[in-house]
Amino acid sequence: MRRLIHVPVIHTSEDFGSQLEAVRRAYVSRHGIRAWQQHLASVRQFWEQVRRAVRPLVKTAATLRVYQDGMPVCGREVELVRELAALGSENHRLLLELVERGAVLMGTEDPELLRREQERSRGAAALCEPAGGERYDELMERRDRYIAGRIDATLPGEGVVGLLFMGALHRVTQYLPKDIEVVQWPKK
Repeated sequence: MRRLIHVPVIHTSEDFGSQLEAVRRAYVSRHGIRAWQQHLASVRQFWEQVRRAVRPLVKTAATLRVYQDGMPVCGREVELVRELAALGSENHRLLLELVERGAVLMGTEDPELLRREQERSRGAAALCEPAGGERYDELMERRDRYIAGRIDATLPGEGVVGLLFMGALHRVTQYLPKDIEVVQWPKK
C-alpha cells in the first residue's frame, strides 16, 4: 500500500504576487480591514502548524515525494520553489527546506492546463462561465485527474511517502487508485 499525506494549501499574501493588491482590496471591501489583518494572522498561524506537523518528516526527507498545487512538470521545479521561497511564500519555504534535506520535488501539474487556469484567473471570470469553451469545474477536474495520474506514476511504495500540498477547491484524492492510502492533515 502506498501512502500520501494530503495537506490543504491556504495561500499567504506573498503567494498572490502581482495580484495581491487586487485581492486585498476585494477582501477589505467585502469584510473590512480588521478582517483582512485577522485573515493574514490566521494564515501565518496555519503555516506554523503545518511546519510543526511536517517537521518529523524532515528527518526522513529522503523518503519523501513532494507534490505542489500549481507546480508544472517543467524540469525547473526546484528553481521555481527557490524563487517563490525568496519572495516569502511560507508554502515554498517549507518545500525548499524539504528539498534541501533530500525530498524529491515532483512536477505536479500539466503546464497547458495550468496556463489555462492562470489565464482564466487573470480574466476574473465567474467560476461557472465558459472560458474558451471549457467550464471552470471541467478544467479543475482535468487538472485533478492529471495530478492524480502523476502521483500514481511517480509514487513508488517501498517506504516512500507522498506529501501533497493542494488547494481546497481540488478533488485530487478522489481520482487516486485504491492502492494509495490518503492521510488527511489536519486529521478530521
